[in-house]
Amino acid sequence: MPLEHHPLSREFPEYRQQLQALHASDAQFAHMAQNYEALDKRIYEVEDGRQAADDLALQALKNERVILKDQIAERLRKANGAGN
Repeated sequence: MPLEHHPLSREFPEYRQQLQALHASDAQFAHMAQNYEALDKRIYEVEDGRQAADDLALQALKNERVILKDQIAERLRKANGAGN
């Protein structure tokens, strides 16, 4: 299975405008997005063998990424509803 990054722009292509707007106007959202991107990079590096982590640590990182992604998705849905 090829390794892939999971940037927010690829995870939420339908919310591209909301991603940009929230990133620019909402410091808490920007912080969540930065944390997500850092986690995604770290997971990629572990899976690629550039960083060491056992399976349990890797799974914990992936779980944290999923939680953040869900929080970000909720904020994007709310922003999308507010813009309509």
